[in-house]
Amino acid sequence: MTQDQAYHYQVIRRAIAEIDAAETPLSLEALAARMGMSAAHFQRVFSAWVGVSPKRYQQYLALDHARRLLRERFTTLETAQAVGLSGGGRPHDLFLSWEAMPPGAYASGGAGLCIRWGWVDSPFGKALVMATGRGICGLGFAAETGEAATMADLTGRWPAAEFVEDADSVAPLARAAFGGGGELRLSLIGAPFQIKVWEALLSVPSGHVTTYSEIAGAIGAPRAVRAVGTAVGRNPISWLIPCHRALRKSGGLGGYHWGLPVKRAMLAQEAAALEAAEPESAA
Repeated sequence: MTQDQAYHYQVIRRAIAEIDAAETPLSLEALAARMGMSAAHFQRVFSAWVGVSPKRYQQYLALDHARRLLRERFTTLETAQAVGLSGGGRPHDLFLSWEAMPPGAYASGGAGLCIRWGWVDSPFGKALVMATGRGICGLGFAAETGEAATMADLTGRWPAAEFVEDADSVAPLARAAFGGGGELRLSLIGAPFQIKVWEALLSVPSGHVTTYSEIAGAIGAPRAVRAVGTAVGRNPISWLIPCHRALRKSGGLGGYHWGLPVKRAMLAQEAAALEAAEPESAA
């Protein structure tokens, strides 16, 4: 999580706004000019962040990208779980483990838990990382909501817990969370139904998407689509439990707790990374 990554995300965030406002696709020169950058600098920033051209990335950021993902990268969760897609779906999956806390920890508002926290720079702007002794229990993004609201949101999940600022202790987990290597452990604190939904999300491979109704069927509650949507939205460990990969059946993005620009940037980055890796993996 370098300062460059945080800067790159802010560039991407501004690019999203410019692309959405434009009636037709923007050339590299026009898009760079609208953000006050030279074309060469803009090209370097994009390449450093996702490894594809700004033109290609514009296509990933387009508003209809979610529909294209559903057509081309739709994941049936039953199949994903059967063939173990989650194991190779993202670079850190082989080093990711998770454990659900006893239901009492959620029911009691986190009473008895010591949760350490710290702010880090991430590829998607400033991120708040929270962890118990078992692993990351909270990960939120402040680019759209602001730091104060992000902090209030996550601390409000477990109001009876003890919160201790300790950036040094969460730093290794944060590095692993954003591709810096090392073991990545998650501590799931939620109601039993929520945890079922979050575990289903963990089986969706990077660069792919699924739907709320698909998740509902996978957890044995096909009629509970609305409840599934609520549980997806209440996921406290964004990015790692990939709620950004859950879309409406119609192809709409749906909501995103930390702001739709963040969700779109996550989907675009993953799709671009998958495309960039495909020729190599096919070789």
